Formats: sequence, structure tokens, C-alpha cells
Amino acid sequence: MINVDAKDIDYYSLGFDFIETKAMFISDYKNDKWDQGKLVPFGNIEISPAACVLNYGQEIFEGMKALSTKKGDITLFRPEENAKRFNKSAERLLMPTYDTHRFVQAIKQVVIANKEYIPPYDTGGALYIRPLMIGSGPILGVKPAKEYKVIIFTVPVGPYFPQGFMGIDLEITKEYTRAAPGGTGYAKTGSNYAGSMLAAKLTKEKGFSQVIFLDAVNKEYIEEVGTANFFAVIEDKLVTPLTSGTILPGITRMSVIELAAKKLGMVIEERDVSYKELFDDGCIEVFCTGTAAVITPIKSVSIEQQKKVFSGGEPGQYTRKLYELLTGIQRLEIEDEFNWVVVV
Repeated sequence: MINVDAKDIDYYSLGFDFIETKAMFISDYKNDKWDQGKLVPFGNIEISPAACVLNYGQEIFEGMKALSTKKGDITLFRPEENAKRFNKSAERLLMPTYDTHRFVQAIKQVVIANKEYIPPYDTGGALYIRPLMIGSGPILGVKPAKEYKVIIFTVPVGPYFPQGFMGIDLEITKEYTRAAPGGTGYAKTGSNYAGSMLAAKLTKEKGFSQVIFLDAVNKEYIEEVGTANFFAVIEDKLVTPLTSGTILPGITRMSVIELAAKKLGMVIEERDVSYKELFDDGCIEVFCTGTAAVITPIKSVSIEQQKKVFSGGEPGQYTRKLYELLTGIQRLEIEDEFNWVVVV
């Protein structure tokens, strides 16, 4: 779905699909420095067939959202944290870092240029923002490029999971893993996601919404839910896998941990979480988090012949409270005592 005028979009029926908007930002890295970057009409770019990104996958990206509030403000959620993570990913893939302040300013520029595409407040939608960096310079041997591009574009979207704030059914896989110790699991690079597509496709063909990946060494400890971080409420404690190098350190994840501790008074445990714990009586709720997923309740988890339904199939009380707190802060309906929200 492309080339749609903003006024012709049905914002109440949006999915999570590509829709072309008006402008994008491009900045080039040459001779060991970045240019100032500029807004240009959204469109194709030229790239050498020998570009490092095409031959060796030297690429990173981020996912962000611009939201419309009830009063008509446009908000971003913790954009500096995205900038910091962008640079951590860049360092892992031997790419140049990008100035944090310039990153946030470029995000604001793109959002303002495409503000007519921001879904109205009452749709629950958002303007999804995709910053990316590619090794655009030609290269032959396996080594980093000498030239790079940062590109930022936007897409109006609805909920990532179309059923909205309702529980999803997940399947645990032991056949496929997402990342291994020492690899690029903590970096937001496209190859991590390309490798997860087959597992997600196979599990969706069985009627599940997404797959749960286990660790690559023991095939026992939970890592991620497809493209989101995993949480469980076990004995009234909020438990989540450690960010020890194989999972993405999610910004929503980090925020949920802080909200749970400071607003709900929950004890937080960041540790190895065996999938077997989910089937014990002490595990009462599970959910996943991410920029796209926000906070999505998990209705059931299955592996082989085992299946457990949580909270009678409804979102659990902690999941719901955290969702209301997070989304309330993001849309300025709850006081932002953490200074997380940036008004564009």
C-alpha cells in the first residue's frame, strides 16, 4: 500500500504495513565524517552492487513512534535511548557512531515533515519511525565499508498485533534459536531478524501469533518473543531474562522494569528464566514488550504437548496496570515524573 495521500488513509483500519509518507532524512558519511543531513522527498536511493550492506549485511536500525495526544501534542518516547542503542549497535558492527543530539533533532524534523500522517488520538495508532544505517560504500573483502548512510523514514501504523490489548497465543521452539553468546544478539541489526523469519512463519501456520526463542546453548532459558522482550509474573515478582548479550536491551523493557518497581512496588528479577517455570502454578501472568508491541498480554504458551493458559485467557492485573501506566505517560495523560516524553 503506497502513494496514498494522508487525507485518504483510513486511520481506524490501519495494520502494521508499509504506507509511503512524504519526506525522509538522509545523512552521508564520507572521508571519516558525517555531513549535516537533509530532508528529501521519500523515494529510492542509488547504491553500488558492491555495497557492504548488500554483500556482508552491515546494517543497523531502530524502531520508534510519534504519538498524538488528546490535546493535540505530538510526543516521542525516550528518543535519546534509541540514539544510544543505535550507537551501541553501530560499534558492534564496526560502523561510525552518530551524534545523539543530531539523531534526536533529525527524528523531530522527519516527524514534523510527515505530521499529517500521524493517526488521530482516538485510533490508538502511531507514526512509526524507522532510523537505519547501512554500509553503503563498495567493498570486496570481509571488512567494514568506508562510506555509510543514515536514513530515517516514517509509516502510519495501527497495532502490531491486530487484536489490540488482548492475549496472544505463543509457541516455544527448540528447533530454532535467535542468537548465540558472542554474536550480535544485543545489536539491532537486520540479520538477527532475517534469521527469525522461518521460525515465526512455521509457528504462525499452526495458528500461533508468534514464537518464543530459547537460548542457543541449553535450549531451556527464554530469550525473546519473536521481536519483543519477555516478562513473567512469578510469585508476584516481575521476572525477565537478563540482557547478557544475546537479547535486545529494549527501551520499553527498561521502562516497564522501572514502572513496576517504582509505581507498583514489585520486586524485579533479571535472571535466566527456564521455560519450565511457565508451567508451574507460581507463574500467573506473562507478557511481551517492545516499541511495536507496546505491552502485549500473552494468553497461552505451548510446547510440544504442553499448553498453559494464563489469567483465564484475559490480560492479568499487573499486565493491565503496566500497560495503562506506560501508555498514559506516552500520551501525557499521566504525569511524566520520569521525564521520558519529548514533545515535538
